[in-house]
Amino acid sequence: MTVPVEFFLFVFLIAIAMSVAWVRDLFAAGMLLGIFSLVSAGMMLLMDAVDVSFTEAAVGAGVSTVLFLGALSLTDSSEKSSIQHHWTGLLVVLGTGSLLIFGTLDMPYYGDPAAPIHNHVAPEYLLGSRVDIEIPNVVTSVLASYRGFDTFGEVAVVFTAAVGAMLLLGGARRRTAASSTGPDGPPGGA
Repeated sequence: MTVPVEFFLFVFLIAIAMSVAWVRDLFAAGMLLGIFSLVSAGMMLLMDAVDVSFTEAAVGAGVSTVLFLGALSLTDSSEKSSIQHHWTGLLVVLGTGSLLIFGTLDMPYYGDPAAPIHNHVAPEYLLGSRVDIEIPNVVTSVLASYRGFDTFGEVAVVFTAAVGAMLLLGGARRRTAASSTGPDGPPGGA
């Protein structure tokens, strides 16, 4: 019996997630999250979700890592230790994880050719792309035409998140500069 590569990537993802929860150095945590996104992109690529893999690599491993580093430039590099344990948070995480696992019980097996995803709209896209859209590349016709509004919504969400992050980081830099110079100019200045 051969073990698929996806199994090893999934185990690697769990190890990275536990390392992120364990480590107290925020720079290391940010880098581990970038690695987590990159491994996730590779796993999605193996599962034939090329568009999702590309988005995860660009946004998760690229833009998010840059935003983490930008946020770290404005704060300490280590997490403050807390002596309080929030057991309610652990219970919420365990309950949510249990519900998510329960929700996967009636899903088709991975790679099942009889799964609804292979028999519902995919054949229509594959057969109708050249006739309906007149584009030979099916991925482009799906993203730009069949699911055009969905793609537009995703672009709007990513753009809004980028603008919000830039506004937050820019506002924090202005407050830091204003507090270091004071209302009358730089400290010790004329």
